[in-house]
Amino acid sequence: MEQSGIKVYGYRWVVLLVFFIINALMQLQWITFAPITSEAVAFYKVPAMQIDLLSLMFMIVYLFVSIPASYIIDTWGIRIGIGIGAALMGIFGFMKGFYGASYNMVLIAQIGIAVGQPFVLNSVTKVGVRWFPLHERATQAGISVLAQFVGIIIAMAATPYLFTSYGMEKMLTIYGIATLAGAVIFLLLNKEHPPTPPCPPGHDERIGVFAGMKHIFKQMDMIYLLIIFFIVLGIFNAVTTWIEQIISPRGFTITQAGIAGALMMVGGIVGASIIPPLSDKMRKRKPFLVLAMIGIVPGLVGLALVGNYWLLLASSFIFGFFIMAGGPVGFQYGAEICYPAPEATSQGLLILAGQISGILFIFGMDVATAERASKTPAMVVFLALTLACIFIALMLKESKLVKTDDI
Repeated sequence: MEQSGIKVYGYRWVVLLVFFIINALMQLQWITFAPITSEAVAFYKVPAMQIDLLSLMFMIVYLFVSIPASYIIDTWGIRIGIGIGAALMGIFGFMKGFYGASYNMVLIAQIGIAVGQPFVLNSVTKVGVRWFPLHERATQAGISVLAQFVGIIIAMAATPYLFTSYGMEKMLTIYGIATLAGAVIFLLLNKEHPPTPPCPPGHDERIGVFAGMKHIFKQMDMIYLLIIFFIVLGIFNAVTTWIEQIISPRGFTITQAGIAGALMMVGGIVGASIIPPLSDKMRKRKPFLVLAMIGIVPGLVGLALVGNYWLLLASSFIFGFFIMAGGPVGFQYGAEICYPAPEATSQGLLILAGQISGILFIFGMDVATAERASKTPAMVVFLALTLACIFIALMLKESKLVKTDDI
């Protein structure tokens, strides 16, 4: 197939499919215990904080592994880089199922999977530059991010059913077998690059990782983008973590909180399916980043203040739609403005910024408010930070490369 004089290959969709699968499975392994926290506390006979630690460990480990993972991906490519993540996920996911009766072994397995996570998360833009022409890369990033929502939704929907039907050990075994199978499929079908690059000759070359990091931090637009990701991704992590405590003081039930959280994920899926392809079609990045920042505001206002259940659901959908629609566009924008810096390095820094702020915001909301007290003041602070992000996004310059197929 020829596009703009550049040959692209249909096998790129196979590569994207297997990448989609391990992205979804990684999120499933991360969030496995969230829908059954109380049941897990009773099964393992440990405090609730130790069950929360099984999920929180992913954020903590990411802080230490992100930059080394990006270095490996950018130095040795996606076959080795993502392959390490897939292998760790498959091996330790299976181990989690095999030793599902032991909390300590499950924790060790969870740490092993968490080490593999940055090798997968940080590879979104690298897969795009290896296999996709520039005007398809935001779409490819959107589909990759979409996989993460799919994994979360599967975990939220399937975990309670599987636990009730088969028990903890068999449920984890089912997930372990699925994860191992997904890893094997990825390792068999993933390829490093097509016979010819999806860009003009020579434009697939990148500078070294450390030189790339120096180049990245010289780009003022990338500094602005890092600030935006620090704020917005941190808010998303905090809101999804504390959704029940945020809305319960206004009389909403746990079930209603669960539905609101699920609808937030659905909004993210819809947003990631619509906005990145529009960005590719129109060959613009900045307007969609500004739109995403503006769209987050009514979602946050509703989550913080409304007392009507239907308005809450609408707010949750809007919040999820815009906050996760902007992510793939932001990843691709960062890769373009930082060219010729390696893509996994720029993307890894953006996610790292959001993981750091996520931990700070999550614990900050916990420390700043007493148990069962209103978290509205924290939400007002988040709203003010989001308004600041609108002005920061307006200062961004449009990517000079988005109208070309030069990278």
